[in-house]
Amino acid sequence: MSAHGTPVPMTASRSGPLTGEAHVPGDKSISHRSLILGAMAVGETTVTGLLEGQDVLDTAKAMQAFGAQVEKAGDTWHIHGVGVGGLAEPSQVIDCGNSGTGVRLIMGAMATSPIAATFTGDASLNKRPMARVTDPLALFGARSYGRSGGRLPLTIIGAADPLPVRYATPVPSAQVKSAVLLAGLNAPGETVVIEREATRDHSERMLAGFGATVTTEDTDEGHVITLQGRPELKPQSIVVPRDPSSAAFPVCAALIVEGSDVLVPNIGLNPTRAGLFFTLQDMGADLTFENMREEGGEPVADLRARFSPNLKGIEVPAERAASMIDEYPVLSVVAAFAEGKTHMPGVKELRVKESDRIDAMATGLRAAGIAVDEGEDWWTVHGEGFGRVKGGVTVKTHLDHRIAMSFLVMGLASNQPMRVDDGGPIATSFPVFEALMAELGARIERDAG
Repeated sequence: MSAHGTPVPMTASRSGPLTGEAHVPGDKSISHRSLILGAMAVGETTVTGLLEGQDVLDTAKAMQAFGAQVEKAGDTWHIHGVGVGGLAEPSQVIDCGNSGTGVRLIMGAMATSPIAATFTGDASLNKRPMARVTDPLALFGARSYGRSGGRLPLTIIGAADPLPVRYATPVPSAQVKSAVLLAGLNAPGETVVIEREATRDHSERMLAGFGATVTTEDTDEGHVITLQGRPELKPQSIVVPRDPSSAAFPVCAALIVEGSDVLVPNIGLNPTRAGLFFTLQDMGADLTFENMREEGGEPVADLRARFSPNLKGIEVPAERAASMIDEYPVLSVVAAFAEGKTHMPGVKELRVKESDRIDAMATGLRAAGIAVDEGEDWWTVHGEGFGRVKGGVTVKTHLDHRIAMSFLVMGLASNQPMRVDDGGPIATSFPVFEALMAELGARIERDAG
């Protein structure tokens, strides 16, 4: 089943050249954080370019349930915040749908206020581990009660007298880091997060933009982020850059569909998010950055992707994994059209996303005639080269939007169509995916019946 209703089987078939401009939605990570920090500021925050996928809309509803006023007028979202420590106890269960980012960040935001909240999600989200967040939140004094393994549905009782925390993240995770920093907003003194590897830094940038004192330092311990607790966050006017994770799909499609030339404007190129694009260039992709600039403290550029028939398999640097963790599924599709093997180490986080993404992609790729080796923390795709990818199978998406979009991209260039059992979850992150790809010339159709 789809994350939010009846399954929507979809089929992608070999297409002619993809051409034109692909105006992808706003960045999902920044959209979530805009709503949450706007709700914790004093006064009115305005947001334009917000991603209006189901994940982000669920976060907007959640912040309303915690007492903020959240409404849309024209193209602008208005959030009237309640201040740090001002969140109200919700009167209903908080349903975060399919969004691991939304639920984990909201848990952090409320964990140091003397209120209780119960969280749930769809079938996929309720399988995902939450102990990675509830364990550090317990150090502040928050208590959590949920299913075995810390899974949803789960109730958090916030700390009445929170303590500042110094926490070293056991795995690279921007969600865990961000949950701890958001909890630290309403704790006295300094909250410190130590990362072995730096992860996407949208939270640090946005916290500073809202007026919090945040410092970062690379030390012998690792990447250290220090937050001064109990600031008064100041409302902001935010223009959300377009999402590099969404841009990955039209970009990768253009690289493997013969004759394609696609421009994807206004893409956020935060260095903690842009690893895929550098990896594609390393593989020999005709991918260029045009009109480089900065908007709202984030680097931005227009991406131009052209058909690249001579892609080569590479060893993807393990240290790049955190900057492209959501893009490995579609990278594996590009790797199938490259010559030679593409080895991807340091990716165990893929095992606990909306699905086990390594298993889901490996299963589908093998069915379509691509050899894949895998381990707990790595996988290797043995590319067939352009024109030799068979396709012709139906793939299970496991309620995972990125699995669905990745195999639909594959179908645009494989010799036989690729079908996914459920494209419904695509709406959680990329609600205009079908229309956007169709406008470029892609043959993607919903199955009749």
